[in-house]
Parts: sequence; structure tokens; C-alpha cells
Amino acid sequence: MAIAPAAPTPRLAFHGSGAIAFSTKGEYGVRLMVQLGRHFGTGPASLAEIAAEEDLPRAYLEQLVVSLREAGLVTSTRGAHGGYELARPPASISMTEVLRALEGPLAPMLCASEDPEHAVVCDRTTRCTVNLLWVRVRDAVAGALDSMTLADLVPPRVAAATSPTTVQSEPLQGALTNS
Repeated sequence: MAIAPAAPTPRLAFHGSGAIAFSTKGEYGVRLMVQLGRHFGTGPASLAEIAAEEDLPRAYLEQLVVSLREAGLVTSTRGAHGGYELARPPASISMTEVLRALEGPLAPMLCASEDPEHAVVCDRTTRCTVNLLWVRVRDAVAGALDSMTLADLVPPRVAAATSPTTVQSEPLQGALTNS
């Protein structure tokens, strides 16, 4: 009797359940941008191919790419060999730009929004001292995102198998490393 292969382990759902979390728009959009970064300089990439590579729903990527195009981060080409590509080199696209295009303002609370209209929505703005905390959290998140570009997330292209050279990359620095 043959033993059936083990089923793949399902991925844990951790979308928006943390104190400061980005939605699937942010997560999937960053993954889309990394794929476009990998294709940079080789012409348009098909959303169908990216969806298959990243195991993401193509229809959702089609919605996300609208926001990215409106923000001037990607361009589209129609036709049989069409698709999407980065509007600029990966090194010139900050992760702040990407996430703001996908998620909107980076604010843990409405009162920490950079939009001056928040005072109209929150009646505590003039007397609230807790706002300082939320503004600092916002600025820390923005600083971390500002310090990274799309190029930081795009692995270097590996030379052809016939090439004797190897590509080494620098370890990532930041909140997720022990440096």
C-alpha cells in the first residue's frame, strides 16, 4: 500500500490582527512590486505569471495595480506581450511610497494622520496628550519604510549556471534582524 504525499501546510492567516498591521493590500502589493522589481529592465511582466509565482489571486492584483499606476509607480503596456513594469528603478522607489499608494496614510490612529483635517473628525485634538505617542509611532514606521527601497527587497539576479562568479548580498538591516 502506497502512502499518500503529505498535504502542504496551510499558511496562517495573520492579516490585520496585530496592533499595527497592514492589510492584504499592503502585503500582496509589496509582493507584486518585488516581482516587478525582479523583472525590471526585461520588459512588461504578466499579472497572470506574477499571480502564479506568488500564489495570489490575479483579480486582486488587477485591483492593486490600479493604485500603483495612479501613484506613478508602475506603467502598463497593452497587447499580446503587454503587462506591467516599474516606472522607475527599484532603488528609487521607497517602501513608504509603495505602502502609501496601497494603504493610504500611515497612521496608527486617526489623530496621527498627516492630514490636517483630522481635527474635524476628532473632537479631542486640542486637549489630547496621547496624540504624541501616536505621532511618534507613525514617524517610527515611516522612518523604517523610508530607510528601505524596493531594491532592498529584490534579490540580486543570479548569473547564468555557466558563469563561475557568485552573487553575494548584504544582510538586511533593520527591525527584523539582530544587528
